[in-house]
Amino acid sequence: MSEATRAAERDEREGALALRLAPHARRLASALRDAYAQETELRRPFLWRAVATGAGVVLYFAAEREPSLFLCLGALTGFGALAFATRRHARAYALFLALALVAAGFTSGAWRAARVAAPIVPRVGVGELTGFVEEIDPRRAGARFVLRVASAEGLPGGVAPSRVRLTMRGEPNFAAGDFIALKARLMPPARAALPGGYDFSRDAFFAGLGGVGNALGRIETMPPPDPAPLSLRFFASVDRIRNALALRVYKTIGGDAGAIAAAMVTGKRDFLSESAKDLIRRAGIFHIVTISGMQMTLVAGIFFVGLRRLLAMSQALALNYPIKKWAAALAMIGAILYDIGTGSRVGTERALVMTLIMLGAVLFDRPSLSMRNLALAAFAVMAVEPEAIMGASFQLSFAAVAALIAIYEWRGEQLTERSTRTAGVGLRSRLAAGRETIAERLLHGPGAALVATLCATSATASFMAYDFHELSPYVLIGNPMTLMAIEFFAVPCALIGAALYPFGLDGFIWRYLEMGINLVIWLAGLIANAPGASLHVKAFAPWAMVFLALAVLSAVLWRTWMWRATAIPLALIGLMGATNAERFDIAIPATGEAAALRRPSGELALLGKKPGAFAAEQWLRADADARAVDEAKAASCDDYGCIGKAADGRIVALATSRAALLEDCARAAIIVTPLRAPEGCEAPIVIDRRKLAETGAVSLRILEGGALAWTTARGVDEDRPWSPKPAQQIRRAVAQEDESAEEAELAEPLE
Repeated sequence: MSEATRAAERDEREGALALRLAPHARRLASALRDAYAQETELRRPFLWRAVATGAGVVLYFAAEREPSLFLCLGALTGFGALAFATRRHARAYALFLALALVAAGFTSGAWRAARVAAPIVPRVGVGELTGFVEEIDPRRAGARFVLRVASAEGLPGGVAPSRVRLTMRGEPNFAAGDFIALKARLMPPARAALPGGYDFSRDAFFAGLGGVGNALGRIETMPPPDPAPLSLRFFASVDRIRNALALRVYKTIGGDAGAIAAAMVTGKRDFLSESAKDLIRRAGIFHIVTISGMQMTLVAGIFFVGLRRLLAMSQALALNYPIKKWAAALAMIGAILYDIGTGSRVGTERALVMTLIMLGAVLFDRPSLSMRNLALAAFAVMAVEPEAIMGASFQLSFAAVAALIAIYEWRGEQLTERSTRTAGVGLRSRLAAGRETIAERLLHGPGAALVATLCATSATASFMAYDFHELSPYVLIGNPMTLMAIEFFAVPCALIGAALYPFGLDGFIWRYLEMGINLVIWLAGLIANAPGASLHVKAFAPWAMVFLALAVLSAVLWRTWMWRATAIPLALIGLMGATNAERFDIAIPATGEAAALRRPSGELALLGKKPGAFAAEQWLRADADARAVDEAKAASCDDYGCIGKAADGRIVALATSRAALLEDCARAAIIVTPLRAPEGCEAPIVIDRRKLAETGAVSLRILEGGALAWTTARGVDEDRPWSPKPAQQIRRAVAQEDESAEEAELAEPLE
């Protein structure tokens, strides 16, 4: 048979298959159109506008160079004009509206970056600082505080950051709002320790922090040269009240129970010990020490219901005035005050916006609980703080609430359908109306908490795995326990205790709270010590997270099962990317002061005399390694550096002194150093200060044949405000410093 004949037969078979599949494809397309029409009637496409805006924000942060704000505004205006011009043509309008929303998210990120831009210290240095203390976080030993800098002298490059975050060892002799002078050792905010990992420098940039470090010596309080701004004085007063209340709760209860109680009441978490943090993390209830949306909702509900019932006690008010609306307005004020008093976070901001929308709907006689409110809350957060979308708090809180609302909507649909089916007047209809299964009864009783926990956990599982590389199988036990502690202990005690604290009558309130906290700690210990309490998950590629997020959105935003089914292929694609992620063999932070090396046994070994705890923890978590940092440290380290063997047997040297660098260049295959390597270094691969300035954190994967696959935290020619392109003048200054240090070290005899 000739090739032409075989090709003809193949085309004939494919044509026959296409003819057989064509009717099914037409029916599927018709079903999708009908389902979309139903979704349009339910106004669900509106929800995807928030998704499109979020996609624009994500694209902004994915860019390698800072975009021009003028061009962003031009794109937004252009796509908006095209959407308006094509509003009578459904498909064109949908396309241009989606592009306009993406451009809006992109522009929001660029505008936010332009608003908060402030100087950042280029490298480690010591300087004299003066400024106002914005907030203080007391610890068991020492404190951490944020300083709004008024003057700075002696810092590298003459940079004067606008705000810095400092730690001190002793008890602070100042309070928020005071003007102080001190000497401090500052460094740039830490960049990601692993490509694709958490980037503190980005969060610090949007928080206005130009440096972090330690206070050195004595801190003096002095009169300010100019009065502090009104906003600083207000929030400093709030911080002083929070600290006083947190210390009162912590000292009254004591220990880790007091630290957890102080965190639940005021949001101050720095009293927690590392063992307590590890315990509640392994139990899957770390959110108990954060002021989350649950607390915000409960507080607003307490204000609304309590004030409404209080007003209803007056018959004249109840019969002649809209006390429901009055209670809603007063509850809005109470929710705002609670958000301010507990330190506004993304989770509480989302909950506050959504709560205000719900209570506002009561004022205007509109339905209050809906997915549209969540979308409006997302719009508000992305407009004010678009960087929040990249954080775990935004992702977890919005995913959990979206899942809960989706279940609420589904339950409403079921009740409506049942009432329609049993609307008859006969005996059979009455019997059908009064019949409920055991499962349905459970959904109204204790099973409701379990169902809510299961749905919220399913929606947030992929974000938990991506952000924290950890899942908690016993969350169905831990979360209902957390809800119980919040509902019956934390929120009532926070409101009543804060009201009684100025009168000194709050002691018994904290003792009552202590009972609930001790119960939580006891149960958390049982859960954390159970087999498989924590499932460690390896890091996976960001593109996999995109598909998993779209799968969650498809499952909770659509109302028809036809469109909800699109979550299945999206989830499968995301899971394929998550489970097939390739692990790294060598990881190096942007500082070059430490490294993680995979041994031939497959485990990671940490190189460095004092590897940074945060960076080391990031490496171990990304590798799904449950060991503590101390357990993973390599033994072959001394004052000059470390030596280790990679999985393929090649020698990797971490050189922290020039004496070791000269020797390691002749014998190691890979050199890692925070210094500037000499030009004649014979090692095949040299990762020094100059290289890391261009790449940021680096991970290497050993391929077959010994080749190395590089992954870098910085893109090619990346230039963002929080990750600027290395400036030539800074390079020259660093080179001069290195040459001077090299001459001094070479003049000394080697030990």
